[in-house]
Amino acid sequence: MAERTDVYFVDGVRTPFGRAGEKGMYWNTRADDLVVKAMIGLLERNPDVPKDRVDDVAIAATTQVGDQGLTLGRTAALLAGLPRSVPGFAIDRMCAGAMTSVTTLGSGIAFGAYDVAIAGGVEHMGRHPMGFNADPNPRFLAEKLVSGDALDMGKTAERIHDRFPHLTKERSDRFGMLSQQKIAAAYAAGKIQPDLVPVALRSEQGWGLATQDEGMRPETTMEGLATLRTPFRPHGRVTAGNASPLTDGATVSLLAGSDAVKEFGLRPKMRMVSFAFAGVEPEIMGIGPVPSTEKALRKAGLTIDDIGLFELNEAFAVQVLSLLDHFGIDDDDPRVNPWGGAIAVGHPLAASGVRLMIQLAAQFEEHPEVRYGLTAMCVGLGQGGSVIWENPHFTGKKGRK
Repeated sequence: MAERTDVYFVDGVRTPFGRAGEKGMYWNTRADDLVVKAMIGLLERNPDVPKDRVDDVAIAATTQVGDQGLTLGRTAALLAGLPRSVPGFAIDRMCAGAMTSVTTLGSGIAFGAYDVAIAGGVEHMGRHPMGFNADPNPRFLAEKLVSGDALDMGKTAERIHDRFPHLTKERSDRFGMLSQQKIAAAYAAGKIQPDLVPVALRSEQGWGLATQDEGMRPETTMEGLATLRTPFRPHGRVTAGNASPLTDGATVSLLAGSDAVKEFGLRPKMRMVSFAFAGVEPEIMGIGPVPSTEKALRKAGLTIDDIGLFELNEAFAVQVLSLLDHFGIDDDDPRVNPWGGAIAVGHPLAASGVRLMIQLAAQFEEHPEVRYGLTAMCVGLGQGGSVIWENPHFTGKKGRK
């Protein structure tokens, strides 16, 4: 019987994220080609891992139709040049798809069923809008199991503002503006580019190359944000400036157990400590990371004070603010999203979980004084997901935890 083993995040890459829709850079690019391109980049960066030793591939997508369907993990593995002996499958947990790919395959590694695995996600929201062709069961409304607009993420964010009036529009706007400024500073310092896999683009003008995220607006100001319309409610508080845009993109990661790390001489970037998913009322899905984080901390025997870096998905600013408020963390805490987040770079639903991990892993290397970090996100239909990671570069020297 296989012994349980530690689970390591060895490496992760992503495509640049593009604006969804006809004017976006990926309008003429297939969804599966995005994830295949990322997977090829990941394999090229890790030549010491024999391709035939990859035990499984899990690729997530929220809207699994057309070029984003057909058991993505298996089809992407074949298209990326992995041997036919490598199996694969698809996952759907909406926004936490890639996160669930990692925790599912990570669990297989911990159990001893896998040595090496590839986990990621893709979302082409231009080709496949969230919920496209979905047919929710009529019982949801007939039996009042959920509100009719629980699938409208913007309205669920407005409800968080309703429930917590001290989470004001001004606080959300400021958080959104700082996200734009932080990602611009991270790009200027060359921190984002090393983990991006360039993607060839085809348009009416000819061929091009995607090398950076498309939707960034570093010139954002509080004055400008105050004038944006509130599409989800008259005189509301959620705007395009304090919410993530519709986005196309893909992410993939390489996971391995202790024996594989030794066998192939790998240098892991993070060790998985614990993870948890939790459910909340679908109408206020944005508070989901609060119970999932409490659960993950409890499973790890840690408290929020032990977390030295936070990568929180910015589906909406108010969703992040609700978690920070709950745990008594300041809006401007330097531990939180130090390189910006989804408000600036976008949130290609099922891909975002691994983007959080990629950024946390890079920050771990810069901060050997930090031992533990958290990646967490809200999930449509009233869920939250959280993963706690340990920094292999931790030195124990005093400073940030």
